[in-house]
Amino acid sequence: MLDLYDKIETAAAKIRESFPTPLRAGIILGTGLGGLTERIDVKASFDYEEIPHFLTSTAVSHRGRLVCGILEGLPVVAMEGRFHQYEGYPLQQITLPVRVMKALGADLLIVSQAVGGMNPYYDSGDVMIIDDHINLMGDNPLVGINDDRLGPRFPDMCAPYDAELIEKGLEIARQQNFAAHKGVVVAVTGPNLETRAEYRFLRAIGADVVGMSTVPEVLVAVHCGMRVFGVSVITDMCLPDSLEPANVDKIIAIAGSAEPKLRALVTGVLAHEATKPR
Repeated sequence: MLDLYDKIETAAAKIRESFPTPLRAGIILGTGLGGLTERIDVKASFDYEEIPHFLTSTAVSHRGRLVCGILEGLPVVAMEGRFHQYEGYPLQQITLPVRVMKALGADLLIVSQAVGGMNPYYDSGDVMIIDDHINLMGDNPLVGINDDRLGPRFPDMCAPYDAELIEKGLEIARQQNFAAHKGVVVAVTGPNLETRAEYRFLRAIGADVVGMSTVPEVLVAVHCGMRVFGVSVITDMCLPDSLEPANVDKIIAIAGSAEPKLRALVTGVLAHEATKPR
């Protein structure tokens, strides 16, 4: 971890050349959810390959672009697509953009992801505001010698997702008249989808949805002192007694159809943040 600080500063310097305004928030957009960037008053954008030490996204529907601009009156940077462990990348590299957001001034991280739903009260197209998570990825981006400039050796995880913003998100959903659940996401490595026995196990240990991302970024955000608001978009139901083969095109389409809900939550949370003194 000791080589991260210089990489962070180099990447942040590249972005500051085109967008020097200190950030208020960073946003990570998952599978099929990149359209939110259309709402940003864009001041600068970068393909990931243009930013030192950023990886290349190979995931389906992930454009691989960093967008800088103004959303709901706040300076933000949005990742239009993320990196995944199943692409073969180490978690420290996957989560580097979160540390760059922090270096650019962001104190809030908003994360979104497409997930499979295991709670039988959920349905495809629903959204779930993340209340907690379980890490079953077999790794952790904080492993290694700790750099105290980046965060503490043993970050506390009793409340990784901001309670005030969770309640704000639920309030926004009520006002916009759509269902928003509050629940637990479990992160697995992938890239295969789970077996029926695995879905039963994941549900039994307390997870409502399952995904292949987000948890590493949240661990790093907490490590570097950022507040987190997370949203899972349920793209398919993973009920072991009525399981059907996954269809990637259908998953992406359902994620896209749920994007107005995600947009309402993200813009509503940012508007709420804009009322607060820095």
